[in-house]
Amino acid sequence: MKGELGEVGVQYSQPDRYAAEQGMNGFKPGVIPTLVVLCLLPLLVWLGFWQLERADQKRDMLARQEAREAAAPIGPEQIDLLQEPAYTRVNLQGRFDAEHSFLLDSRTRDGRVGVELLQPFQDQPSGRWVLINRGWLPWPDRRVPPKFDTPDRPLKLAAWIYAPSGEPFILNRRMAEGWPRLINHVEVQDIWTLLGRDGIEYQLRLEPGPAAYRADWPVTFMQPQQHVGYAVQWFALAAALLALFIYFGVHQARGSKQ
Repeated sequence: MKGELGEVGVQYSQPDRYAAEQGMNGFKPGVIPTLVVLCLLPLLVWLGFWQLERADQKRDMLARQEAREAAAPIGPEQIDLLQEPAYTRVNLQGRFDAEHSFLLDSRTRDGRVGVELLQPFQDQPSGRWVLINRGWLPWPDRRVPPKFDTPDRPLKLAAWIYAPSGEPFILNRRMAEGWPRLINHVEVQDIWTLLGRDGIEYQLRLEPGPAAYRADWPVTFMQPQQHVGYAVQWFALAAALLALFIYFGVHQARGSKQ
């Protein structure tokens, strides 16, 4: 019986070993393709999940913007008390400083190049200075300054706080000389330092009205569904890469047997 059991054990171990060898021989992708997949596949999957995370952030941003649009506006003296000031609506009453205007360069609308006009505004009830972005102006000919006017009477304005989510990468932060002054980046504290004033640290974007130019401010340049679409593309690329890797490994194994 002992000998028979030993023979039976050998009979079962041989097919298992043969199947394992056949499986190994049936997939030979090679070292270089394996390394490429090990490097690219995690990156593609990470990019897909990153785009999904960006979509969630944009949904949250749009929800906060809608909620604050529906909320009652505040006065400029209350801005310093806000923990999350972005998109908060503000009521103002006062005058523009027509002597100091800033032109934010390289702004486009509908494929046309222009600038955004920013001017200091003093709120009379609170006495606080705020920097108002009055909107977009076309500037087709760089040899001729863009044309704009400044109301010289007291105004009642409605605006909302623009607080960028991150620090943009700017190669040159220098301001041009003269007035109106051309700038390529809005650093509100630098503007107040230049003017020698203690103003609100945020830029306020004017709502459409008599004192505004083109004020169709986009909350975000990419909607959540666009990020989801990009995520699907990254996941599809990851799946295609994995499928090609498997196909190549099986194809190489079959070719080596011939």
